[in-house]
Amino acid sequence: MLSFPARTHARAAQSTGIWLDFLLKEWLLLGSALGLGASSVYLRRFPTYSAAEWEVLFLLWTLFVAVRSLEANGIILRLSQSFERGRLIPLKLVAATFVLSMVVTNDVALIVVVPLTLSLNTDRKDTLVILEAFAANAGSALTPVGNPQNLYIYWFYGLGARDFVTAIAPFSLCFLAVLLVAALLVRPANAAGAAVQPPVIRPAAYAGGPLLAIAVLTILRLLPLASATLVSIYASLFDRKALRVDYGLLGAFFCFFGLSENLRSILGTELEHAGHTFLLSALASQVMSNVPAALLFAKFTSHWKALLWGVNVGGFGSLVASFANLISYKLYINHERRANMASFTLRFVGFGFAMLLAGMGLYWAVAAGPQ
Repeated sequence: MLSFPARTHARAAQSTGIWLDFLLKEWLLLGSALGLGASSVYLRRFPTYSAAEWEVLFLLWTLFVAVRSLEANGIILRLSQSFERGRLIPLKLVAATFVLSMVVTNDVALIVVVPLTLSLNTDRKDTLVILEAFAANAGSALTPVGNPQNLYIYWFYGLGARDFVTAIAPFSLCFLAVLLVAALLVRPANAAGAAVQPPVIRPAAYAGGPLLAIAVLTILRLLPLASATLVSIYASLFDRKALRVDYGLLGAFFCFFGLSENLRSILGTELEHAGHTFLLSALASQVMSNVPAALLFAKFTSHWKALLWGVNVGGFGSLVASFANLISYKLYINHERRANMASFTLRFVGFGFAMLLAGMGLYWAVAAGPQ
């Protein structure tokens, strides 16, 4: 039995661990809230929020709820498991990550596919996880609903779906080709998948598809904004698990909207050159992540295409460049507690910066110019 000092020390250590976990998980929310508070104190006023920003928050929440409904009821996991059978498993896992991230966001795609990869009986799981992280970044860039920064740029600038996809398609498709070739070169020593229990498909799952369709069609402006309320009404009445979404990210969006408005008032400037917009947003993503970089620079530029390329190319590189990188990295190191963590980290970051430089070169080759 522990003595009183020992029990006190244990409780203090546990409390410290809880706070550390909270800081690591919600660093973006805390940092954005601090920036919003400090800039508001400096200006002696709280920022005003536009109707478009409130609409983005509502649409982002709606998309999260629809995807969460599919995820919580087993549909996404069952779909991803279908890629795990047969030959060419590395190729299928990378392709599955790319395709899933286009529809259910890059974060969800990795949360589903990476654990399946780690269940494989193979000695190349580390390489596969790295390729899947990059596939999630490349695939999610192709659609307005693939990641939060895309949704914001699409709605903030009032873009059409065709213009959006056409602008970013060279980035996504070029990197898809590179990643598929890399996946073909991965030769696992034993590619047989470990037995994984198929998930139970709950009745509520069958409503998940229509809910996601409503959310996506609303974001694409093919349905009126009010249509998205059907998602929240259904989830509130029949599928409350779907309401357990990442409210910390939504809070960070709210804070960054205000922080960006305050910074525009303080700095009073605008990025007039598309190349500067691309470089600054791509480089800023390496230290602050590409989601806040998009929210920040959108208030300073009218060059939406350069910003779209910048924050998506900027998703490659450092571990914090995108949430997809952090998710895949944390899933791997939590599962594979080995002595080669330093090697895995170096390869992840090394490959990431190689992709970042390649993405920058691709922008100047095919996307730079009048916008």
